[in-house]
Amino acid sequence: MTEAEMSSSSRRILAVALENETAVLSKLVKDLTGSAPESPDPSLGIAGTTHSLALKTPYYSTTVPIWLDLIASPAEWSESFLSPEAAEVLAVLGGVVVVFTAGPISSSKDHPAKELVEHIGKVLKKGLGGWEWDGVGLAIGVGGDGNEEEWDEICAEAGLEFVSLGGKGDTGRNEFGEKTGVARVKEALEANDWSQIEAPLSDSEFGDFETSSAKADEDDKELDPQKMGFGFDKTDFEGLRRAIWESSQDVEEPSQSSKAETSKEGASGGIGLEDLDEDEIAKIEKMMRKLQAVREAGEGMGEEQRKRMAARAVEEVMRDL
Repeated sequence: MTEAEMSSSSRRILAVALENETAVLSKLVKDLTGSAPESPDPSLGIAGTTHSLALKTPYYSTTVPIWLDLIASPAEWSESFLSPEAAEVLAVLGGVVVVFTAGPISSSKDHPAKELVEHIGKVLKKGLGGWEWDGVGLAIGVGGDGNEEEWDEICAEAGLEFVSLGGKGDTGRNEFGEKTGVARVKEALEANDWSQIEAPLSDSEFGDFETSSAKADEDDKELDPQKMGFGFDKTDFEGLRRAIWESSQDVEEPSQSSKAETSKEGASGGIGLEDLDEDEIAKIEKMMRKLQAVREAGEGMGEEQRKRMAARAVEEVMRDL
């Protein structure tokens, strides 16, 4: 894809911070884009302004607008973003970035940033579709030496990748050679397929994600469980598939002939899609797409974080059954 074909993305990145952390958000935007955000009216601050991020990879070149927002009350903010009036805003989001000061978390009272992350996660899960969302969610903790693991768990629970910034461990790359700090933030944003999510919004359950999946099929990148990078093999996925199929039998018992066919398929090593009705096939497809979405979201993450994300995704699938 040439730069002419991909000059500006139709999707947006939403970057937020607590109301009293304007400087933290401004510094991240400056480090990420090369210029500090400015407001036409200094008395109003940067909330509500837009800043541009240029992304260029061997596969595409684009400019993504970043919406900046400062949050006074995370609870009220999430409530407003989950209202019907915010549907159009959520529809164009391809990335959500939350930046905060990652200090120690006291057991006696809630950390303001912890509440912020939790409410951002609420919007990701309920408003954007959770694992099925085709965007990228990042939580950037500034400082916080010695608290990275705790913040990593909190952010993972919210569906966000935690990136430590400005601490002693922010040396550009970690011990595994993976990028850290601002370099990792930009890498994660670049890994997002901005060209695919520019497709027109559809009324289907999966929206643009189906467009992405269709492209993957064209490239012969099937949903092969052995290639998903989670350490699961085909046996694990066959178990999930059987569980889905069996759960459908609780609703409608198959005829004797169907049972015979099923038994015959079982003897040959699996259940044929031709023996399943549309609802059953949809369940299998939804499961595989959810796991595929998690695989894509985990690209570029560390192995341990990727495994935790995968485990939570499989747990969600099994719980849905």
